[in-house]
Amino acid sequence: MIGKVKRTFVYWTGLLILFTLSGCYPDESLNVPVNEDQIAVETDLDLYINEKFVSEYGMAIRYRFSDNFVSPGQSVTPTRIESVRPMLDFIEEFWIDPYKDIENGEEFFRNHVPAEIIFLGGVIFDVNGNLLLGLAEAGAKITFTDVNSVDVTDTVWRARQLNTVYHEFAHTVHQRYKLPNAFETIAAEGYTGPGSWFVLSDDDALQRGFVSPYSTSSPNEDFAECVSFFLFDPNFEATFMDIEAGCLTEDCVSRNEGRLRIAEKIATIKDHYKKVTGVDLESLRAAVQSRL
Repeated sequence: MIGKVKRTFVYWTGLLILFTLSGCYPDESLNVPVNEDQIAVETDLDLYINEKFVSEYGMAIRYRFSDNFVSPGQSVTPTRIESVRPMLDFIEEFWIDPYKDIENGEEFFRNHVPAEIIFLGGVIFDVNGNLLLGLAEAGAKITFTDVNSVDVTDTVWRARQLNTVYHEFAHTVHQRYKLPNAFETIAAEGYTGPGSWFVLSDDDALQRGFVSPYSTSSPNEDFAECVSFFLFDPNFEATFMDIEAGCLTEDCVSRNEGRLRIAEKIATIKDHYKKVTGVDLESLRAAVQSRL
């Protein structure tokens, strides 16, 4: 009899626990994965980002660090929270607003804006100690590095960030509309390939007909660098297009030949932009330069 009472007690206790668990988990899903965004506290900053960037442009801003932002073997410093709003103001003033100032610019921006913008606090170091100043993924994502150093009065920092965003955003043009016709033939002999461009100096690149050593790595990178430098460099014409007078050295002659190639590239690119996007790069450059 005692044994029967004990068994009955255990039976009803088990049913009570079962019903209690059923009340806590009515959908019977005990191992539902939790999204980071679901557990993140929504701050005033998040509300601002949602209003100004997510809702307005469909562009998510990722400032909370995730290992997915870098490749295995790479290291980087996370973004400080106090650097996020100044960086948002920076990209709005120097990247978004110039497009809104010009004819067809806002439409172009909205139709080509990347889905994700990632902020990283420092520069990215890979296993070989090389620095990566910015990244992009097929027009879908742009990564800004060194955000913790945000300072629009620092001309070196500012130029590096503008080079990053204008370069990466220019990739969307050749990805969707291809390169201008015969663009890669203008300075065909000057390309080095992705693994050897870094041995060149700026002067070496100029003599080959390129605005930077990195632009020699491929026609696609050449296109993006030309657009970027044209937009952000206030001395672009003087450095890359104006012919040196009274050349007496072979290097001087080579630089002038390189400038002629660059001038041809820029003319080709401006014509291509106007034709396939409706954007006038001269007007965009003026809008950018008015803010610098």
